Amino acid sequence: MNSPTAGKVLKQLASEVRLHSSHPKICSDSQLMKYILSQYERYKVTDQQLCKAQEEMSSLAKTYLCYLQSTRRTAEIRQVYKGKGERSVQETADMVGFKLPHDPK
Repeated sequence: MNSPTAGKVLKQLASEVRLHSSHPKICSDSQLMKYILSQYERYKVTDQQLCKAQEEMSSLAKTYLCYLQSTRRTAEIRQVYKGKGERSVQETADMVGFKLPHDPK
């Protein structure tokens, strides 16, 4: 993966892995990052070698990046719009602009 965007995708992948990691400071030493870097090295193209797997690896890296970004964004959206459970009758009436009758007791 020696295209101009390969480095950019690798940096974005590393960033997303850090965001998903429970220990972002030691993420660069994780097995996942070591595996990603080894795959980038394995499919690196030289002048003497043209590798069709390079395009497949690039596509796979972009797919993983999209997956990681999407799961992070989904979690953020769920956190923002998370419901607080069932509302009381009073809260529901206030939401729709109704007033509940008062109990004369």
